Amino acid sequence: MSRSANPFRYFNSSPEIIRLAVMMYVRFPLSLRNVEDLLFERGIDVCHETVRFWWNRFGPMFASEIRRQRVSRMRGFRHWRWHLDEVFVKINGERHYLWRAVDHEGEVLESYVTKKRDKAAALAFLKKALKRHGRAESIVTDGMRSYPAAMRELGNLDRREVGRWLNNRAENSHLPFRRRERAMQRFRRMKSLQKFASVHASFHNHFSQERHLVDRQTYKLRRSAALAEWQSLVA
Repeated sequence: MSRSANPFRYFNSSPEIIRLAVMMYVRFPLSLRNVEDLLFERGIDVCHETVRFWWNRFGPMFASEIRRQRVSRMRGFRHWRWHLDEVFVKINGERHYLWRAVDHEGEVLESYVTKKRDKAAALAFLKKALKRHGRAESIVTDGMRSYPAAMRELGNLDRREVGRWLNNRAENSHLPFRRRERAMQRFRRMKSLQKFASVHASFHNHFSQERHLVDRQTYKLRRSAALAEWQSLVA
């Protein structure tokens, strides 16, 4: 990459340190001060506000690059089943909703934040997911009425599936985000919630190796490959 296009050109810290700090903060349920202390133990003296600036500046850029690479690799594969679900998130004491679309392998496809949980919100969320990822053969939802109302308008109501345990895939996908939310002591603005949810989803997709489904050796190989790919981002 040429110097004029290098996103780290105005920073005194090396790209390796910036990548490490951003990965630690987004991937693991750590506070900014936790990351500062862990970096200090490695001989890296930075302020927690520097870590905050780095994640805000480079987190979306890293997430965008991860999405671009994964989309190009998965272009020939069909997302034959989606799982949709929504969870409430408090912002300054006010309830908001985080909508998520997950495919049959646990890949987080889309995250979308709204103030309401009605047909209009469901329709906006579905349009965003369909525009980026195309159509799925089937879409699993819970019994909330906003889903069939929105899907009827989109003309894919016949693809909807509803069942008591069918949507466990989406329910389980919320757990890493919930752990991260507690460490951050909730969010202050809708915009910051949308930004972090999107970045966190990309990081989780990249580093999630489904270790419970493979043997130890396969897991280690996949983990090493994911870390090597991460270290080459925006190099």
